[in-house]
Amino acid sequence: MNSQPTIEELARSAHAFLFTEGGEMSRKKLALLLSCSADELALALAHLAERLKGSGITLVVGDTEAGLVVSKEESPILEEALKRELSRDIGEAGLEVLAIVLYMGPSTRARVDYIRGVNSASTLRTLLARGLVERAGNPDDAREYLYRPTIQLLAHLGAEHTKDLPEYATITRELASFEAQNVRAGGPFEDNGPR
Repeated sequence: MNSQPTIEELARSAHAFLFTEGGEMSRKKLALLLSCSADELALALAHLAERLKGSGITLVVGDTEAGLVVSKEESPILEEALKRELSRDIGEAGLEVLAIVLYMGPSTRARVDYIRGVNSASTLRTLLARGLVERAGNPDDAREYLYRPTIQLLAHLGAEHTKDLPEYATITRELASFEAQNVRAGGPFEDNGPR
């Protein structure tokens, strides 16, 4: 028979779920995921908030949601680093990644890395910070994310949809051909044509 988790165990699991979510999560959903009552969740969140004190991360709990955020003590240094990051030009690497997610549709980091031939983690981080791409869960593989253009990027480009981009049909056809040739040569991306 399964024993009931302790408040400390619930707090640890809540921490993991909130970290994985990367933003706010409704308390109702969190309680459902943890299979606990609202009262047990409140105790677990209080325990977690106490554990996080002095760590650089803090737990914010509202009436209906909870989320992990940067503590107010660490916020200034992060803001300064973000300003430095955003003041840099996105460069050729940023333009390449944007072209991939705009013309090939939602793409995993592995797919972007494969097409470019280099690691794109820092470039994607910069594009995320600037609000040019967004990250969403991958319905085909929960271990990775899909990156796609934001509405703000499309608006900035004057496009209502990616299909409105210049030479969309030609470029997507060429990218699909490139990918198909590499699949035949043993590349990793079968069935991931343009979307």
